[in-house]
Amino acid sequence: MDAQFWDDRYRSRGQVFSGSPNGVLVTEVTDLQPGRALDVGCGEGADALWLARHGWQVTAVDISPTALQRAADAQHDVDMEGCVVWTRADLTTTPPEAGAFDLVSVQYFPLRHQPNHTALRGLLDAVAPGGTLLFASHDPADLSPHPEEGFDPNDYYQPDDIAKLLDHNWSVQANETRLRTTPTPAGTQHTHDTVFRARRRY
Repeated sequence: MDAQFWDDRYRSRGQVFSGSPNGVLVTEVTDLQPGRALDVGCGEGADALWLARHGWQVTAVDISPTALQRAADAQHDVDMEGCVVWTRADLTTTPPEAGAFDLVSVQYFPLRHQPNHTALRGLLDAVAPGGTLLFASHDPADLSPHPEEGFDPNDYYQPDDIAKLLDHNWSVQANETRLRTTPTPAGTQHTHDTVFRARRRY
């Protein structure tokens, strides 16, 4: 699933996602003090714009220029100039700035296992002291392998994989499977989310 794959997907229809922020993000971030946030795989921008409305300064990153253009257009519609920086990058190969973000939000981002966990370690390193990592994914029990498409849910990181990489500088606040609080995406059978939240100690 490279840059061309994602851009083709976005260009194949007028809108890919609902336009509403992810339910896990809303639930888990409401009690946090706003600061700098990194939205990993921001898509059409719903999460980034929700964060900006709630006082965050957001760096929103995606690999698809089409998605980023739609997100930027949506920002103009709600007049939040300067609250979000839309950035095209592949965070699986180019790590974000280390120690720069009070929140690193990874919502349903397809992050494949790597031998040295390079991309995942880059996201962990991006969390500032006192900051939060929030990771949400579809429950693997809701996913079926599609060998003809090269998809196997076991190829992607889940919360337990992340927990194994954390040292004493982290405090795990949530590592669980939950019923979805938002409608199931059309054409899917996703009924549960896996949620991981951890705070980097000062």
